[in-house]
Amino acid sequence: MPNSSRAHEPAQQASIKRLRLALGTFVAVEAVSATPELAAAALEAAYAAIEEVSRRMRPGTAGSDLARINEAPMLSPVHVHSSVIELLSLARELNVLTDGVFDPCLPTKPGRLRDIELSDRAVVCHAPVALDFGGFAKGYAVDRATDALMNAGCTAGLVNAGGDLRVFGEQSSPVRVRGRSGSLRRVELNDAALAVSDPESSQRPPEHQGYYIRDREATLATGQIAVMAGEACLADALTKCVLLCPQEVAARALDVFGAERLADQ
Repeated sequence: MPNSSRAHEPAQQASIKRLRLALGTFVAVEAVSATPELAAAALEAAYAAIEEVSRRMRPGTAGSDLARINEAPMLSPVHVHSSVIELLSLARELNVLTDGVFDPCLPTKPGRLRDIELSDRAVVCHAPVALDFGGFAKGYAVDRATDALMNAGCTAGLVNAGGDLRVFGEQSSPVRVRGRSGSLRRVELNDAALAVSDPESSQRPPEHQGYYIRDREATLATGQIAVMAGEACLADALTKCVLLCPQEVAARALDVFGAERLADQ
């Protein structure tokens, strides 16, 4: 007779990890699936999703959606991918919640988020803009890579893009976040995302400049900001809200999205 105890044992899973350069940083992806072949295929799908976001949302890349918006004549409709509309819609919501502080338009041109008109698949600018998604596109890419892992049948996985991290499935991932005093706080992530922003870091990508150069003399918060949320894009964007907004305004934005700031130690 077959051993009945083995019938109730969980099926063994294959776990594969890779580290590649993307989004201006090193991106680590872990895929857990039924077989090594399925896990490997899921990894490739995740990195492909990241590259797709990067191609569309880098303002300095000729032909990208953001480059075409920034270069378009005023009042001329620019047809873009639905993901760009999605992020602009999120930016609008955050812009309202933060009394206009969160704005993905660089101050190098006069236009602001309020000058961009949205439709289902097109944008129209009513003033010259220098649109830059550096403050939350990396988190969005992490989410799309996570979606790719899930769609490929992974039971668990992790995507870590230099400060923007998302974990899903039955496994949890321990993360150490450095506080202002230099001490490390251990955080267990389980079906959650974490984003860390530090405007004083010499290693931050140049794409982040739009959220640290504002129409004010100085930001209201200093040092490393860490936020946990359900999605990496939200966590990434909300670190900028915490960084730039008065405390009560940042708390309002965090509350609306069910996110949590990790207090400095």
